Amino acid sequence: MALEKIVGQGAPHLQARVVCEVSVAAGHRFPVHAITLGTADPQAPAVGFFGGVHGLERIGAQVVIAFLQHVVMRLRWDQTLTRLLEQVRLVFMPIVNPGGMWSATRANPRGVDLMRNAPVEAREKVPYLLGGQRLSAGLPWYRGRPGEPMEAESQALCDVVQNELLARPFSIALDCHSGFGVSDRLWFPFAHTREPIPHLAELHALKDIFLQAHSHHRYIIEPQSAQYLAHGDLWDHLYLQARAEHPEHTFLPLTLEMGSWLWIKKNPRQLFSRKGIFNPLIDHRQQRVLRRHLSLLDFLTRAACSHAHWTPGADTRDQRRAEALAHWYGARHTP
Repeated sequence: MALEKIVGQGAPHLQARVVCEVSVAAGHRFPVHAITLGTADPQAPAVGFFGGVHGLERIGAQVVIAFLQHVVMRLRWDQTLTRLLEQVRLVFMPIVNPGGMWSATRANPRGVDLMRNAPVEAREKVPYLLGGQRLSAGLPWYRGRPGEPMEAESQALCDVVQNELLARPFSIALDCHSGFGVSDRLWFPFAHTREPIPHLAELHALKDIFLQAHSHHRYIIEPQSAQYLAHGDLWDHLYLQARAEHPEHTFLPLTLEMGSWLWIKKNPRQLFSRKGIFNPLIDHRQQRVLRRHLSLLDFLTRAACSHAHWTPGADTRDQRRAEALAHWYGARHTP
């Protein structure tokens, strides 16, 4: 397995642990790995990279694994990266839903969509089914039974985020998905309401420095609520938890939603494959996708490490938030 090989290659520099195991049909069991490297200083910033939350979206896991390999291979010779990791902590969960990936399903082996599984209810109307449903595990976007604990994979992700990211003064998370539209998008909470996130000023500042460093990027950066609302979003749940438990900290969860419809447009035959709807099936296109997003993951690492130099201070935060409201939410929320 590629992930286990990379872990072995990076053994002197990283720590890997199994945070839960998932059972599937025919007695197979798959581990969910969490991999960490960089400083252990609890006051240092951290970045978490997550993939494979939906088993059909293999390209998300591949992006995270490719970046992990990129870091591990560079550590053999790159002294600047070594010094960078003395100041920032990196966390990887490349395959959150191995059972779904094994069975080529969006949901986990119990039929639950992990990104609809958190105990968060939308405050406004959600799209039928797409926004999360409790009717049946036989239908897509199933949330699980009401009142039951979160699925083991969802809870494992939340535990890693809580222990590795939320307790730190500054952290960023990037969750890699595919399957929406023809453009690559970077979404931030909220998904359960159209109200703006409290850390809107920081997200707007992050967008600005990204534009300065990557002026020709192809991402649409926006709140998820600009597209649709949903129940049970894990990142809404974790952000609200961070606000309740560590209101003085800054936690910025992002979702990379790769636009898989473009791959279908270039190769319409992919429509006849379940995997093809969410992943580039032609090898050179897959390689291009992996190369394209490495710079984003590297940027987030460096932005977290240097967060004190770009996050708005007390004297500029209100103005920055007003600019963000006008940019993303229009007159409805502009002071």
